[in-house]
Amino acid sequence: MNAFILVPLLLGILAGAFVNYAGDVLPLTRRFSQPVCNHCQEALSWKEYLLYRPCHACGGRRGWRSLLVQVFYPIAAAYLWLQPLRPITWVGNPPTWLGFLVAMLILTYLGVVFVIDFEHRIIMHPVSIAGALLAFVAGVYIQQSLGQRSTQYVLDQPLATTLIGGAIGFGSMLVFYFLGEVFARYIARRRGQTIDEVALGFGDVNLAGIAGLFLGARIIPFGLLFAILTGGLASLIVILVMLVRRRYQAFTPIPYAPFLILAILYYLFF
Repeated sequence: MNAFILVPLLLGILAGAFVNYAGDVLPLTRRFSQPVCNHCQEALSWKEYLLYRPCHACGGRRGWRSLLVQVFYPIAAAYLWLQPLRPITWVGNPPTWLGFLVAMLILTYLGVVFVIDFEHRIIMHPVSIAGALLAFVAGVYIQQSLGQRSTQYVLDQPLATTLIGGAIGFGSMLVFYFLGEVFARYIARRRGQTIDEVALGFGDVNLAGIAGLFLGARIIPFGLLFAILTGGLASLIVILVMLVRRRYQAFTPIPYAPFLILAILYYLFF
């Protein structure tokens, strides 16, 4: 085995540790701060946290998510390096360090969004701003590496197709966001009760814009359709399970960000 695989493995370990750390502290403190115990909120030393030691105050251990994330990222990093995915050419064959680092940055960011939204159902605005900056730079790089060059056609220009893609993603999901609010108000008025849950949060709108920056104007319509179809299929499965268990509840919230993330991963890497 090429000794250079140790470097991607190390980067994968660091990426997994960062995703876990961000997923643990950002929803609680809204900033990068000292980690705390998920059970008693006691501050943990960095040694305790990084070595997965039980909390010194209550003996609580970190959950299964931390372990899964920490195992997933080194494997993903090794796979990206050894088996460059097509049709994306920016992780070349042989792979390039720049392309690999771009891929790992994207994977790490999407991991942070996924963990936080899945566990807390929020996509914080600072996280969205950081993602938009990353997606803009990475999107232009991806379009250039896919062979897009400045021509007389706007969508063949890397900068233009990246920005237009972001606008399409953001604008399309913004329409669904307002339609969801109108529908929720209508149902609330018909039922004479307040409905706290909404179909989409504004964080999902921001993430759709980020997806558009990553995928570009040509691909983002298919990405949005992919997310809608997979989200609808997952919702149907959840409803059927609740019906079988006789625990059906209308307007059961289902995080939407994972399906947008799945669309980004599918079209970028597969």
